[in-house]
Amino acid sequence: MDDTFELYDLKVETIAGDRPFVCSHKEGESFLVQGENLVFPDSGSFSMYALSALLPLLPAKQRVSDTNDWMYTDSEIACPDPNCGARFRITRTGKRVFRHSEVTLVPLNTEEEE
Repeated sequence: MDDTFELYDLKVETIAGDRPFVCSHKEGESFLVQGENLVFPDSGSFSMYALSALLPLLPAKQRVSDTNDWMYTDSEIACPDPNCGARFRITRTGKRVFRHSEVTLVPLNTEEEE
């Protein structure tokens, strides 16, 4: 039985908005999402408050979405500090194939659930 599925790799990059940065963000700083892992290529820092705003969106951005879904089109997230002009761009950079059997011990249910 084929138990494979695909997830997009993501790049999350700090970009300038229409107001100055207030927080410790730096334009161009970024991290990657590869499967379940956050990868910080330059070993720099990233605000935990910004990360807390981004985390709920990343698994959804990793998955295939309908072209009419806002998750497909919207890729810029505002800094959670209302006074900060930083934005975070989430870009899909590629796909990886995973196997259900390699990411969980829960057996794959082959029956369609309603």
